[in-house]
Amino acid sequence: MIFRNIHSGTCRAWLSRVSLRQELCFFSSVPPQPVPPLAQTLQGYLRALEPLLPLEELSHTRRIVHDFGRPAGLGTQLQEGLEKRARLNKNWISDWWVQRAYLESRQPLPVHSNAAISLPRRDFNDWRSQLVFASRLIAAVLDFKAKINTGQLPVEFMRRKPLCKELYPLLFSSCRIPGPKHDYIAHYGRSRRSPTHITVVRNYQFFQLEVYNSDGSRMTESQIHGQLLRIRSQSWKTDKEPMGILTSEHRHTWGEAYNRLLRDKLNQESVRMIETGLFSLCLDSPVMRISDEKYASRKAAQVLHGGGTFSNSGNRWFDKTLQFVVGEDGSWGLLYEQATAEGPPVATLLDHVIEYCEKPDTKRAPLLPLPMPKKLYFHIDREIKRDIEHAKQNLDILINDLDVNVFNFKKFGKNLPKQHQMSPNSFIQVALQLAYYRVHSEVCSACDIATQRMFRGGRTEYIRSPTKQGLQFILAFDNPSVSVRKLLEDFCSLDSECVYFLGVMCFGPLVPDGYAVCYNPQADHIHFSITAFNCCEDTNAERLARTLRDTMCHLQEMLQPTV
Repeated sequence: MIFRNIHSGTCRAWLSRVSLRQELCFFSSVPPQPVPPLAQTLQGYLRALEPLLPLEELSHTRRIVHDFGRPAGLGTQLQEGLEKRARLNKNWISDWWVQRAYLESRQPLPVHSNAAISLPRRDFNDWRSQLVFASRLIAAVLDFKAKINTGQLPVEFMRRKPLCKELYPLLFSSCRIPGPKHDYIAHYGRSRRSPTHITVVRNYQFFQLEVYNSDGSRMTESQIHGQLLRIRSQSWKTDKEPMGILTSEHRHTWGEAYNRLLRDKLNQESVRMIETGLFSLCLDSPVMRISDEKYASRKAAQVLHGGGTFSNSGNRWFDKTLQFVVGEDGSWGLLYEQATAEGPPVATLLDHVIEYCEKPDTKRAPLLPLPMPKKLYFHIDREIKRDIEHAKQNLDILINDLDVNVFNFKKFGKNLPKQHQMSPNSFIQVALQLAYYRVHSEVCSACDIATQRMFRGGRTEYIRSPTKQGLQFILAFDNPSVSVRKLLEDFCSLDSECVYFLGVMCFGPLVPDGYAVCYNPQADHIHFSITAFNCCEDTNAERLARTLRDTMCHLQEMLQPTV
């Protein structure tokens, strides 16, 4: 089984404001990503296998690795090829990473690829307040984009080293395009006439909303709010044919439907407006609230996939890089397509949005007549209607197969391990691995995600979380004769302080018999989300969540024993 974990520690950043001149200096000083020495790569590979393989198999693997790394061996030849590639490219691995990890995957984007960030519920429960907040959110995102355009975005640092900022401009006016064998990313913001509109979706209907005035200034919140009221007045009823559902299909299937769709000129124009828009805003109907305990899970699932074809899934265009979701019940979040950028730049954007939304609106709306938002129409023939029906069935099957469990662990937060000179991230990692062992009676392959943005054009890299020291701790934890605290201290040596944002991430497992676990540690509590597929009899998100809670309490008892 594979247990996948992404945590907000991948968004570690220390922000400080610098001048534009300093910013350009930092940008140019970010070094290219080096190719690790072959010996280091092979040693890391063997270290990752040590806690997972039996001794006989591990010995066999060591012999193969030794032959591979000989001076005249295949490994040396491949290493030379990588080093040559590194000399000729700004980043030797990022293009490969994007191609292999994302664009060549043929699985549907919802659940399998797109990531959702569910944010704390806003204090409203009606459509009027929904539109007021949505107007402020749009203004906040446009303000962030303006800072990118004018070079005012703060430089981020990790361990006093500046991070690459190349990904930020690519977040806007970008979209994934389906292809027969692999997809590609279209970046429309690079054109001479950069797009000035966003897409707003309500009741499965798409609208083109211009967000800049004729003089080039950004629209104020009150102007945007007036336009959203116009959109609401044009979208009272749910559209019978939810076009966005098509983007949830298997990539090859969607690619064929995409080509059929674009045979019609009207469809071409509408799809083009969605793809070129700066970002999308999804105005969702309320999340069904069965109980307070289940609400957080349902809220995260709504952002991730829309809740199904009878809920809000028709309000998504899953190929779009940025889709902000605002529900009528105060739920909100962001769904993003990861081929353009992974979590850290997106988290920085959300951090700015949250900060902006807490400030009062002091801008006056200019007395300018505004054009009506343009509704995007589609010509739906018999083939397209059939494609939509198939997509609806497949998406509902996928959504019903995904078990989402989101909870807030309130017994303690990151301050507890820090008080004992332990890394909060490593502490939670070992708790996850111990919980998995208690559920499944075995140690599994697990990976964490780390940013590579300290290098030019850097994306992310997997960290193989299980270690020999971690395995020793897990096997010894219930043995009273072993000093497990010393083992835990060795595994969880304190690293640098991290900055964590407010929400919790959510996405589906990498493999059918795996888990995806995301966590966000705050000072006195920790947000968790766990997903698994119901079709797998071995995995169960609720059972792992329950065991994780108990395990965290047992670790606390070990560090703070009660008399």
